[in-house]
Amino acid sequence: MSLKIYFLRHGETIYSQRGAYCGTTDPDLTAEGRQMGQAFADAYAKTLEWEAVYVSPMSRTIQTVQPFCKASGIEMQIKEGLREIAYGAWENREQDDIKVYHEQDYIRWLTEPAWNAPTGGETAFQVASRALPVITEIENKHTNGNVLVVSHKATIRIILCSLLGIDLGRYRDRIDAPAGSVSVIKFDIHGPMLETLGDRNYMPMVLRERAGT
Repeated sequence: MSLKIYFLRHGETIYSQRGAYCGTTDPDLTAEGRQMGQAFADAYAKTLEWEAVYVSPMSRTIQTVQPFCKASGIEMQIKEGLREIAYGAWENREQDDIKVYHEQDYIRWLTEPAWNAPTGGETAFQVASRALPVITEIENKHTNGNVLVVSHKATIRIILCSLLGIDLGRYRDRIDAPAGSVSVIKFDIHGPMLETLGDRNYMPMVLRERAGT
């Protein structure tokens, strides 16, 4: 048996529907977002044996995983490194607004987000530098079994790119992680292997049909 990490993006928030930038902003889940968390718990909590649960400290990730922790009896471990990318001056603002007021920063970020940050925010490399030590900790503590990591859209995509050897500057172009989706990485003798990407089939159709950005 080998280690498998299940990366769960939090459920829907109002920002998922608006498409506004939400990193350090800390909204609650929508009613549908809570339903996503419950659906994940129903599908996964007792169908697999779990070693541990690592969670970003944001309200939306904690609320998503609470039903799972209650059903599985596993206590969540809060990890600062799993926070979402910080969008700085772009927080709580929509793309059209950013194009007008931060045009040059926006163009640089679109072109190369690994090295260029949102105005006053974080680069992909900065996110990787704090998130990957959490993954290393998991690998050191859990050589076998299933571990759940509950995090955010950009952070999960950056982690996956790092593990799979994909250029961090392409994290938005190569990896998708809609709200409530599950991606699975298996750690074997040949290193990390992607088994599942952005899966939401555990949800009822009415939830899968939501935008989930």
